[in-house]
Amino acid sequence: MDPPARSWSIHMRSEITAKYDVIDRVGSGAYADVYDGRRRSDGAAVALKEVHDSQSASREIEALRILKGSQNVVVLHEFFWREDEDAVLVLEFLGTDLAAVIGKGGVGVGEFKRWMVQALSAVDECHRNMIVHRDLKPANFLVSDDGVLKLADFGQARILVECGFDGHQEDDDASNSERSLQQHPEAFSQLDNLNQTEHENPDQRTLSHEEYFRVLDEMKTKSYSYDTDKEANIHDGNTSCLATCTTSDIDDELCKGSFTYEAEEVGGNELGCLTSCVGTRWFRAPELLYGSTDYGVEVDLWSLGCVFAELLTSKPLFPGTSDVDQLSRIVSVLGNINEETWPGCSKLPDYGKISFFKVENPTGLEACLPSCTPDEVSLVKRLVCYDPDKRATAMELLQDKYFSEVPLPVPVSELGVPLISIGHDKDRPGGHNEIGSDSDLEEFRTLNITTTP
Repeated sequence: MDPPARSWSIHMRSEITAKYDVIDRVGSGAYADVYDGRRRSDGAAVALKEVHDSQSASREIEALRILKGSQNVVVLHEFFWREDEDAVLVLEFLGTDLAAVIGKGGVGVGEFKRWMVQALSAVDECHRNMIVHRDLKPANFLVSDDGVLKLADFGQARILVECGFDGHQEDDDASNSERSLQQHPEAFSQLDNLNQTEHENPDQRTLSHEEYFRVLDEMKTKSYSYDTDKEANIHDGNTSCLATCTTSDIDDELCKGSFTYEAEEVGGNELGCLTSCVGTRWFRAPELLYGSTDYGVEVDLWSLGCVFAELLTSKPLFPGTSDVDQLSRIVSVLGNINEETWPGCSKLPDYGKISFFKVENPTGLEACLPSCTPDEVSLVKRLVCYDPDKRATAMELLQDKYFSEVPLPVPVSELGVPLISIGHDKDRPGGHNEIGSDSDLEEFRTLNITTTP
């Protein structure tokens, strides 16, 4: 798939250059570029993210609008968007990320707990607002100079929309706002200081913790969908507001195979279907690897478990080189995937297209976390499990006794923050640089694959 045609350069847009000095391009991908910038009024550092895809831009803007004021979510100051122009998001500039923290090594227990608490708080904030990020990984948890961790890169995010019993998607303020952004960006151009202007619909309020648990329970029994994944959605690469971010080259044939689950036309009405071709392979939940288009916040929880495991061990938990290898590595650790270990797995779209020889003695997560305490292994286990319904929510983990026992989480000011970001993505085969890597199960649909020892 060819990237969309780009508008004229950000340097030629007077409404932007009148307010910001555009210094250097610090990240570039097929669908977005990120520039280091300075606000002319006070010299504050910002990141200018030029998004060349309207769908990705509208999703990121809407998600950040809803999450405005969240302590552990990157700040969107304002954005510029007019008809026939790319959207430019003005974001707070953060110099490093959790991947650099992992690369630095030497994370103590107290530091690990504080990083975990901040990551959980960010994900909890998303889920309480019915937002699924769909691309959680260390590189998307940015870190400020004073140790505050903030979740970024919402280009793949979806806002949950409840479906009516007649199969039609109910009218939703968030979806309407997103569609309005896509269809009429000129109405939102040159928006001054998003964080100081009220945009929230009064009905779009943050859920209380009690409501959060109730809604999550309901989500497991009701049918939900999102705004349609009609177009390919793997657009952002690694172009975040990270100062030294790296980017990925996205395969032109990405998602053209059997794993692009586009919206289907049913009875003349387009349903808001999901795609399984999201996220970075190493952190992708097994239901996505099996082609599910009917999933929820649980895919984020699996990814979060993989992030925590990597933070604990300084190495990825499941560094698959292909989707088949990814599944193979998971099976070799967690054991066989069947109706006993994962009720309903046989209904996944691609469950019957690939099978593995029976694993008699799976290694278990304990073997992957050899130097970790039982409590740390238990936390990862509550997230990295086959059945999505059994994965612990972010709020449940925040209330775990692990975080109230000594050693306590260190203050944010005592966290060891790398001075500069380490070039972590481009040098790691098959991992962070493969945003929405091309799925390859189609060619193996009739084969029996031996799991990786």
